[in-house]
Amino acid sequence: MLKVDLDVLRSKTGRSTELISLFIHKGKQIHEVMGKLREEYNQASNIKSRLTRQNVLSALNSLMSRLKFYKDIPENGLIIFCGYVDAGGNKTDLETYVIVPPEAMTFYKYSCDSKFLIEPLEEMLCDKKLFGLIVMDRNEATIGVLSGKSIRTLDNFESNIMGKHNKGGQSAHRFQELHRIAIEGFYKKIGERSNNLLLPLNPSGIIIGSPSFTKEEFMKGGYLDYRLQGKMLGMYDIGYTDEYGLRELVDKSMELLQDLEIIREKKFTMRFMRELGQNTGLAMYGKDMITCELDKGRVETLLISENYDKATAAQLMDAANHIGSEVVFISGEFEEGRQLLLTFGGVAAILRY
Repeated sequence: MLKVDLDVLRSKTGRSTELISLFIHKGKQIHEVMGKLREEYNQASNIKSRLTRQNVLSALNSLMSRLKFYKDIPENGLIIFCGYVDAGGNKTDLETYVIVPPEAMTFYKYSCDSKFLIEPLEEMLCDKKLFGLIVMDRNEATIGVLSGKSIRTLDNFESNIMGKHNKGGQSAHRFQELHRIAIEGFYKKIGERSNNLLLPLNPSGIIIGSPSFTKEEFMKGGYLDYRLQGKMLGMYDIGYTDEYGLRELVDKSMELLQDLEIIREKKFTMRFMRELGQNTGLAMYGKDMITCELDKGRVETLLISENYDKATAAQLMDAANHIGSEVVFISGEFEEGRQLLLTFGGVAAILRY
């Protein structure tokens, strides 16, 4: 719901500095807020433009009327956006949005501008946790991070270590020794680059993947800084050591990262794909079909791509909320999310029966 609200708010503009954004933290008394708003009202009475003055005063009156319905500020605080927005055709409409933020606010702020102040809300929606990802074997390594819904590559490099059988004229013993030294040198390089890239980011955890035993060798060698080693969450067998390997590593560690939004989204999209593949009749896609199922009250979970048409998404979401369906917005940062948009038109549903 909040993501749709943000997209709607982001699109609103005023003719002048007449859109009011009010952020109130828990503990702020209603009478204090009303007093500050009356001060703003008195100051707004001096605005030179008659139309702007009229619109700001009207918005302040509407805002204060809304606040009269509250005895106390909710636990996480209260945000109210109010003002005359451009409706096209030289017309404006007074619109008001009341939002309880997803996490506790610690500040009070009043803003009157040509746009609503939504940056504090956008920051609340960002997943604060960041995880370091390292995928490797003896030939290649990739270092990346998982932050929010994004998997980002920080570095990718190769070892150029000779194969075990390319010893040329060297003795087998001499070659093996040089080979071992080269491997240790590559592990040291992986450790140094990981330390330099990940330590400044202060990750919540580190996850390592490799196609073979190299991850165990690497960890036993102590090549990572002790501050990163202490945040080791798990090691997984994977098939790739490039950027795709980072995504594979996230897939393998889903249970470990189950509280993250991207993992939650993957589970819903994977369930939809499974129901569709098994032809259970519980998977549906396409706006018209889903609208029909919403009317019947059969939708358990509505999946909407973040890139889907916002107006249509809002309509479907309202219908889903009316029948108690769960609404999940799906990012395009992972394969299933991209498939939802490109193959299934951006909207799908898992049915109750």
